[in-house]
Amino acid sequence: MDILESVKMATTTLLANKLRSSLTMLGIIIGNASVIAMIGIGEGAQKLASEQFESLGPNLLFIIPGSAEGRNRVMEIPKTLVLEDAKAIKKQVRAIKDVSPEISTRTTINYRNKNSNTSIIGTTPNYLTVRNFEIEKGRFFNELDIKRSQPVVVVGPELARKLFGNQNPIGEKIRIKNVSFEVIGLTVEKGTFLGNNNDDIAFIPITTMSGRIVGRTSPYGIDLSIISVTAQDENSIRAAEFQITNLLRLRHKITQEDDFTVRTQKNILDIIDTITTGLTLMLAAIAGISLLVGGIGIMNIMLVSVTERTQEIGLRKAIGATQQDILIQFMIEAVILSIAGGVLGIALGGGGVLLISIVTPLQATISPSAVILAASVSGSIGLFFGVVPARRAAQLDPMVALRTA
Repeated sequence: MDILESVKMATTTLLANKLRSSLTMLGIIIGNASVIAMIGIGEGAQKLASEQFESLGPNLLFIIPGSAEGRNRVMEIPKTLVLEDAKAIKKQVRAIKDVSPEISTRTTINYRNKNSNTSIIGTTPNYLTVRNFEIEKGRFFNELDIKRSQPVVVVGPELARKLFGNQNPIGEKIRIKNVSFEVIGLTVEKGTFLGNNNDDIAFIPITTMSGRIVGRTSPYGIDLSIISVTAQDENSIRAAEFQITNLLRLRHKITQEDDFTVRTQKNILDIIDTITTGLTLMLAAIAGISLLVGGIGIMNIMLVSVTERTQEIGLRKAIGATQQDILIQFMIEAVILSIAGGVLGIALGGGGVLLISIVTPLQATISPSAVILAASVSGSIGLFFGVVPARRAAQLDPMVALRTA
């Protein structure tokens, strides 16, 4: 039998039962749409994480108190980094460009009858260059403000809107833990980073933070939440990591486990990539189950079709159709259902991905590999699950089929 003629006959048969054919394809449509959407969202999440890390600043390293193993064992962040460590790194590590020590906390800021629970960061003037922030109005605090522990504050744009509305915040007075601070600057809008809003934030001198807000809890000086460091260039990152590690081991007199952790942007991004890739594969596998369900649906409907078309099969065999002709006929019908469902599912999934990229910050993309995978799996499922009903139809005895009909 001519293949083209078989395709025409299969299409005519399927169109004669539009509702049943549509419902049969539904599982394939949902499965393909889910696979395309999940992989697209996963790749979009990886891209967003990469862009956010790049927005932090170039060639960044983070020095965090406590070892990675130690932080997993205890809930409280250890106080093993102090301001003198940051000063030593700045002075002695040649592979770095700049250092920004930080103390962070979260507390309520008051302005007249308004208040906001906001992140407060005590830091130094180098924070702007290290963490890639810019000033929109006013100024950032300087070394003199640090030396005198001045009660001055720089606010993010969202915090400014919450407290001051459309009013110019420069020169206004706000209260942090009953201490009056003068607003001297407003940062440029920066957006969120891994769920943290960089615009709903306040910056104060690190000495003011230590002396008036959180207090000193380390016997070795002003304890820090984190030290951010920029390397001279991308090629200097590994050298900077090595030199910082050796310096802090000497300063802390470490002979066994480190009481600090040095992380690079690449380290953290690799961890996030591993997590998002794993989640994407897991979600795609779950979505793929619906493809299997759709394949079983195709097999069931085709088996019903064989039973309903017993007379047709017997008649075709009686006038000369071979087992191979009948086998090909039913296989083509199954494959058409599967491929049509696959195409509609890919279109639906692609539309979902585009919608997500429009209405959310997640730049989800339609992955060509996901499209190829979904299309090939759809065709394979139709071929695989079409075999049983096609063989059953092909093996019908024409005399029995005509008598049964």
